[in-house]
Amino acid sequence: MSFPAGHPVTAAPVTGIRRFVRPPGAQQGAASPLASTGRPLNWAVVATGSIARTVTADLSLLEDSVLHAVSSRSQARAAEFADRFGFAASYFDADGGPSGFEQMFADPAVDVVYIATPHAQHFDVARSALQHGKHVLCEKPLTVNAAEAAELIRIARDRNLFLMEALWTRFLPSANRAWDILASGELGTPSWVQADLGFPAPADPAARIWDPAAGGGALLDLSVYTLTWAVAALGWPDDIKASGLLNEHGVDIQNALTLHYDDGRHAQLTSSLAASGPGTATIACSAGWLRTGGGDLYNPGELHVSGPAGVRVESFDRAGTGYTYQLREVTRCIQQGLTESPAMPLEDTLRTLELLDGVRAQLGLRYANDSHADAATG
Repeated sequence: MSFPAGHPVTAAPVTGIRRFVRPPGAQQGAASPLASTGRPLNWAVVATGSIARTVTADLSLLEDSVLHAVSSRSQARAAEFADRFGFAASYFDADGGPSGFEQMFADPAVDVVYIATPHAQHFDVARSALQHGKHVLCEKPLTVNAAEAAELIRIARDRNLFLMEALWTRFLPSANRAWDILASGELGTPSWVQADLGFPAPADPAARIWDPAAGGGALLDLSVYTLTWAVAALGWPDDIKASGLLNEHGVDIQNALTLHYDDGRHAQLTSSLAASGPGTATIACSAGWLRTGGGDLYNPGELHVSGPAGVRVESFDRAGTGYTYQLREVTRCIQQGLTESPAMPLEDTLRTLELLDGVRAQLGLRYANDSHADAATG
């Protein structure tokens, strides 16, 4: 697969490059991500599932965050979540009336919305938030396909609102230290990458991860992390080949992606809901190698580095569970009037979804949202 028109792949040096902008909170010696960087922001949270609970716990640690409102389809879940974290207000779906999130977005006190719904709902919820004049942080993937992402980006830019995909790995001190090491030239030129992420998910058709209507499957849930390490080390690929296995409901159980570069470099990436792997990223270079450790590659607590001076292990502490760094960047950007994060630009989100659209075409993997996009573009 080649990238579509409008995103030409250009040659670039393969050493001494830092492809992702370092967020201020991930710099060596940076202030705690919990410390205030400006005026307090009133946050609203959409959904009350496990990821919402984990991220909200980290959000509550920021000195300049105010837990203002939460919405859920269920009145009981909204009330329980609000009580647990100390939200001032809770909203829920009304019979025959507006959804809980639409009621919440009408609240003029809300500054920024964090969206933690299943993937297939991201577009509708984020669009509504932007149309109500709210800044948005949306769980990855931002949307199910590139067409939906392009529309959200258009709305956000038209309304001068902040929008960001919640790809938390991009903000972690450990990941940014890895990318600093690669850019320093200490290990020479990156040549190939291997990365994997997977776990045996119980086969439950009612679970979000197995539900085709929710955008379930290994690709959208896991592959963005393995891709992050490949792009950080090697840049955007010139071509990609994909193979995988779909279940009887059309949900991908496992996939293998091979990223090709015109100069001969490559990356081999695996994501799986069928089996566990080491959950690491390895970057092989002309003068050594780097491997993540101390946790899965999306939140590594260690870097194992082998270079001309020998082998070393660098270890990292985390503030909260690690989402604090991403939340600090969103807060900082909104406080400073930015409409996107230099460390997680919307162009990167769109380009990733274009790549995943191409992968899905190879796997024969489609979602209901694709039909919506087809109808919109007619």
